[in-house]
Amino acid sequence: MTAPILVRPPRHEDFAGWKPLWDGYNAFYGRKDETALPSGITQVTWQRFFDPSEPVFALVAEAEGRLVGLTHYLFHRSTTRIELTCYLQDLFTAEAERGAGVGRSLIQGVYKDAKAAGISRVYWHTQESNAPGRHLYDTVARHLGFIVYTHDM
Repeated sequence: MTAPILVRPPRHEDFAGWKPLWDGYNAFYGRKDETALPSGITQVTWQRFFDPSEPVFALVAEAEGRLVGLTHYLFHRSTTRIELTCYLQDLFTAEAERGAGVGRSLIQGVYKDAKAAGISRVYWHTQESNAPGRHLYDTVARHLGFIVYTHDM
């Protein structure tokens, strides 16, 4: 990609461009076909970005008038800090645009928003097997060696 990357909050009219990126992100993590997220989750997630009472935020990357990446993040309390912490939950770049700085630009956008909110730490998780993502992440953050466990109720 040679076009400049514009990182900005999503607009209501961006849904049609955001949705394929969201679907691609979910497919990357195995949520597709019979394991796809219910459409209600997608709709509520999208609506949260526009609700000022929600601590969930989004940025999109635009190039040549089309969306080429997304990130979603949230601010939350921590037991090890007084100020809020920022969890970068989702990050995705359209496959054809990978390696062109979209992911880096989105991460820097989250850093900028977190700093403006008085937040001093941004963190995220990725799969151990996500080598291309980890290559980027190693240049913009430190890996602290944590392993993530989950339990669905």
